[in-house]
Amino acid sequence: MTLQSPNRVKVRPTEVSAVLRRILAENSRDYRWHYAVAIICSLLVSGTTAFSAWIMAPMVNQIFYERQGGAVLWICAGFMGAFMIRGFAGYGQAVALATIGNNLVARYQRRIFDHLMKLGVDFFNDTRSGRLAAQVNENVGGIRDLLSLTIVSITRDAVTLVGLVGVMIYQDPVLSLSSLLIGPPLIWAVVYITRRVRKINRESVLINSRLIGAVQEATQGIAIVKAFTMEEELSRRIGDLAASAEQRSNKIARVSERLSPISDMLAGLAVTAVIGYSGYRALVLGQPPGAVFSFITALILAYDPARRLARMQVSMERALVNARMIYELLDREPKQGDAPGATEAHFTTGAVRFNNVSFRYVEEVPVLQDLSFTAAAGKMTAIVGASGAGKTTLVALLQRFYDVDAGTIEIDGQDISKVTKHSLRSSIAYVSQSPYLFEGTIRDNIRYGRLSATDAEIEQAAIQAAADDFIRQQPQGYDTPVGESGATLSGGQRQRVSIARAIVRNAPILLLDEATSALDNEAEARVQEALTHVMAGRTTIVIAHRLSTVVNADHIIVMEQGRLVEEGTHASLMADPHSVYARFHRVQGKKGLGLVDDAKPIQTPLPRSRGKKVLGRTV
Repeated sequence: MTLQSPNRVKVRPTEVSAVLRRILAENSRDYRWHYAVAIICSLLVSGTTAFSAWIMAPMVNQIFYERQGGAVLWICAGFMGAFMIRGFAGYGQAVALATIGNNLVARYQRRIFDHLMKLGVDFFNDTRSGRLAAQVNENVGGIRDLLSLTIVSITRDAVTLVGLVGVMIYQDPVLSLSSLLIGPPLIWAVVYITRRVRKINRESVLINSRLIGAVQEATQGIAIVKAFTMEEELSRRIGDLAASAEQRSNKIARVSERLSPISDMLAGLAVTAVIGYSGYRALVLGQPPGAVFSFITALILAYDPARRLARMQVSMERALVNARMIYELLDREPKQGDAPGATEAHFTTGAVRFNNVSFRYVEEVPVLQDLSFTAAAGKMTAIVGASGAGKTTLVALLQRFYDVDAGTIEIDGQDISKVTKHSLRSSIAYVSQSPYLFEGTIRDNIRYGRLSATDAEIEQAAIQAAADDFIRQQPQGYDTPVGESGATLSGGQRQRVSIARAIVRNAPILLLDEATSALDNEAEARVQEALTHVMAGRTTIVIAHRLSTVVNADHIIVMEQGRLVEEGTHASLMADPHSVYARFHRVQGKKGLGLVDDAKPIQTPLPRSRGKKVLGRTV
């Protein structure tokens, strides 16, 4: 995900309200009763706080100054009742806000994941998964915090402050006016500090997400870390990230906490002036002290909500940064969606045809150029070529992980760009060169191929993939957890489970992207024998480094630099000793590695060989 530099972000003054309105528009209807409870409880807390300040005047005057014994009972009952109401109301407010906040976090986590599943493969190629997961986990709290801060600040702090100011004005309007003079300098301080905090909040969020993502990636790749003795280097890098995160967090603390001494000094100045003037009136003018005590109590009690309101804007800046980053992700439109009026795919035989297909990931670098070939229905078509020839891209385009730049891809005569992606991919079983298993059991991972598959079908698929034997040797058999990314299984075992997952899908088209590359010779032979039965009646496209695995293919496509250079059967291609395919075989025979990557393009023109086509190019 591409994110703006924190130094380039301009936060409009109305942006907090705009984001807040969007959150409320999306969620307020579902939480209206929780909001009502939280608001009522907040008003009760505010009311009892103002009442506590007001009752100080009759308490001092009637009990301590006028010595009225009858006033003790009702004043004590008033205090007791106020604190009881305040305690229960505070509890109700906290529970209501926590319920809203926790549900909001869960709701947005589900919503974000659903949206991520709609984004194309290109997004995930450009975004580090560890950093994305960490960033989402950190950012999603911004939605909750914006709402909580707003409700608490408006319904509790603001109302409490208004109530206490009302008590102050009722008791002494002159003193109230003088004490409110601290407002303008406090507002100026809030604006200044908010502007400073705004510049570093987003950078802090990004660095923290990088730190968490780096830790996640290091732990996932711990075997490589230890094999290449990378511990010290990774510790240094993560240490640098931790230091950067610490530095920015400290800077935020230094800037935002400047409000505390400013507000404390202003409040101290106001309280000192009020006490001095009140003392003068009591001692010199002989006025009763009750009103003064009530006024000072209200003034002191007003300090906390006033300070919280002053700090609210600073706190909301960080919540706003997080919320905005969530909406940046949610507002990101998939580059590749279903075409307007796309229909459900109904493939019967599964014949695949590439018609003059061209594609590039970046503008300057073509990957496939004017590629045309047919994978016959129910037959095995093999794609061979050196690394970078475009073999895996071909498979990605067939599944519409990307859309072609030119040309068309058809299955049974249907343009795949005009059918829904879900129906297209439901008709394809895919085994990648890098087997990936999800959290859960071996049985769960095979069942992902088709969720409706029975246990018997899962076990039959495992038998066909030569996986049943090692699965039954596991501690819990098919119900054995595979660990993170299948860490409890070997590479070959993971590959056989992924092949079983493709088998159980029972799709008319089978894609094998170097599916046996992680297997030893014995396991490869067993899987190849099993795949021979599985491929029967299915259109199968195989990408292979080991040419021994495609000897029996019905059709072989040879690619170089994104172009088809030869096609035919194994026998017809080997009949020409100067063919690219024959040269691959010689390289593999000499090195015994089974790696087509070692073959380099031949720079001499190739004549046409009987039984195969050599397109007009230099190879």
